[in-house]
Amino acid sequence: MLISLLTESQFFAKSFDFHYNCSMTQIVKRILQGDARAVETFYQQYSPGILTYLKHKLPKQEDAQEILNDVFLDAIEGLPTLADQTNVKSWLYQIAHNKMVNFYRKKKIKSLLFSQFPYLKIVAEEFHQPEFQLERREIILRMQIALEKLSLKYQQILHMHYIEDLPVKIISVRLNLSFKATESRLYRARMQFIKQYAGT
Repeated sequence: MLISLLTESQFFAKSFDFHYNCSMTQIVKRILQGDARAVETFYQQYSPGILTYLKHKLPKQEDAQEILNDVFLDAIEGLPTLADQTNVKSWLYQIAHNKMVNFYRKKKIKSLLFSQFPYLKIVAEEFHQPEFQLERREIILRMQIALEKLSLKYQQILHMHYIEDLPVKIISVRLNLSFKATESRLYRARMQFIKQYAGT
């Protein structure tokens, strides 16, 4: 009797999976045809679970929401190459996992680069992630070129603030400038560095 119940239970489970997969296959086909409502259905079906997963793995809720959006953007873009037999749910969770790993990798690289290259704190205010994916050698080269294009007074104040780690008050004394004038020069130096770094 127990074996019979188990067999019957397995049958209904497989039947449910079959109908579910067929239904999802239809939704995917509609998405590929440009059906906006199918995209919404797809998102509503999977986003709550993936968001919960990301919230448990990431330090901030806004990080989880941002990665969730990236997951579905990548998923929609990747649907045309998705094999019919692919488990869509598992595929989406794999994308989410990869995004999460990449998030922590970038965070670690960013922290490491800031410790090794303090000048990157300047450009980090304007640029968010791409520069942290560059090779170390390329980063150094870009910084050197950007710095060489600055006036000596801008190079000097950036070095004092970011390399010597001096506060503005101390810099103002060393340069014989007022606190406000020192802040202004430091700001202009940062803006020029950002401009040159971006154009390198």
